[in-house]
Amino acid sequence: MEIRYEKHWSSYLNREMEFKVYGHGGKSVLFIPCQGGRFFDFENFKMLDAWADWIESGQCRVFSVDCIDNEAWAAQGADNRWRIENHERWYNYVVNELVPTIHYIACNGDPIMTFGCSMGAMHAANLYYRRPDLFDSCFAISGLYDNKLFFGDYCDDLVYNNCPCLYLQNMPQDHWYMDLYRSQKSLVVCGQGAWEEPLLESTRWLDTVCRSKGIPTRFEYWGYDVNHDWPWWFKMVRTYLPWLLG
Repeated sequence: MEIRYEKHWSSYLNREMEFKVYGHGGKSVLFIPCQGGRFFDFENFKMLDAWADWIESGQCRVFSVDCIDNEAWAAQGADNRWRIENHERWYNYVVNELVPTIHYIACNGDPIMTFGCSMGAMHAANLYYRRPDLFDSCFAISGLYDNKLFFGDYCDDLVYNNCPCLYLQNMPQDHWYMDLYRSQKSLVVCGQGAWEEPLLESTRWLDTVCRSKGIPTRFEYWGYDVNHDWPWWFKMVRTYLPWLLG
């Protein structure tokens, strides 16, 4: 398997941002790590093994990136505006700096799939729903899609713009994104076991919003024995990746 390490300066974040690339061709996939995670978690936590068959066969190429959650969503107790402004800088790094780099490496300008688990799923879904022109598919596992857990009752314009449960429910039916959603694939999965309760509640809220808007996101709920942990996420990848890449 081809593996390469990259480091590029981000003008939005005023720092070097690292990522790794796995594979030689196929669908470009953006992997976002869990809360407090790093770009090398895709490999170190063995998620690479779950994707290996599809990567090695040239069906996809995964870009595993860094995030700054510990300066944003996870920085509870810090100033809320500072936190969400930091996140918005990371969002702009992804869409305005990282995406063009992915297109350059992939030698095409094709839309990208987003993928993540836990907080990575929150980012994967938000990137997809905010920019379906750049991201044409989403695979979100055990994520939060609203502001309650991390921001409580605080909700300014930037928090709102980064919570799919909020902005989708107010999106006009004639918004041009609606046609994109309806022509693309998005999948949200959640277990119902240990440590999944707040994520399950948020997933159901997003499910309700998508149904009410006619956004054809596929929602899957696994059993009460399915907890918030990597072994289950590996099984979910092997179950649904053929559908997403098909």
